[in-house]
Amino acid sequence: MSADSSTELPCAETLYERLRHGVAQVIANYPADKVHLVGIYSGGAWLAQRLQRDLGLTGALGTLNVSFYRDDFDRIGLHPQVEPSEIGFDVTDRHLLLVDDVLYTGRTIRAAMNELFDYGRAASINLVVLIDRGSRELPICADFAAWTFAAAPADNLVLVREDNGTFTLHTESKGT
Repeated sequence: MSADSSTELPCAETLYERLRHGVAQVIANYPADKVHLVGIYSGGAWLAQRLQRDLGLTGALGTLNVSFYRDDFDRIGLHPQVEPSEIGFDVTDRHLLLVDDVLYTGRTIRAAMNELFDYGRAASINLVVLIDRGSRELPICADFAAWTFAAAPADNLVLVREDNGTFTLHTESKGT
């Protein structure tokens, strides 16, 4: 599904259901005991946690904070709610599904892959995202995106996890 920046955002829960189906299709290609979800803080980690539960995956869940691996760290600084990365399993010869909420320039994904390489050599890394908003600066493509959306460059797409675990989605100006 495609949209332009004037299109109203869809329900985040509807997008999550599409993502869940897409992830189920991707992981069906691999032995269950060799698959691990790795979520990127914060939205990707939230999605990965819920996917892990909803799909009944038994492999350990990993989370990444890529702040120190970003090539623009000196320009954008450290996110105020920094969480540590946790990869509590050997990634060597494992099939990793890297989960993020919004794919934009590709720099976060490049940073995540660099960090994953520090843990070992995975058999494969698949990228699954809730939203692909285009405008790449690096040649990175999602293996599955629940929705493609061309947001205005001045807007950030923000995934929110409510207290009851459901997701909502909104845009906010980069100036706020």
